[in-house]
Amino acid sequence: MFMKNIYICVPLWYANKIEIMLVISSREFRDKQALYFDRADHGEEILVQRGRNKSYKIIAISDEDTVIKKEDILVPDEELKNAITAEELLSGIEEDIKMLFRKRRLINK
Repeated sequence: MFMKNIYICVPLWYANKIEIMLVISSREFRDKQALYFDRADHGEEILVQRGRNKSYKIIAISDEDTVIKKEDILVPDEELKNAITAEELLSGIEEDIKMLFRKRRLINK
């Protein structure tokens, strides 16, 4: 069996819009995760097929893709020393919440 070179001629403006995406099976991805993560780090988009109807796109995330913008993240300062944890907050208001529910039950009777 011999290989032939295949050439596709398209206008230059169209060729710049063509994106090539690697499509692999979930088993292939599982076996070679590090390889595909490295390829995604270099800008390649990878589509992982799982069964007939499920697909997942693997792409590298940049700083601009984060959910929270960098300017919205607070820098720790002196006020951080006064902060409390969620558990501390809950323990502090738990009795108040129980008392409000007891009062509400008395009012609705």
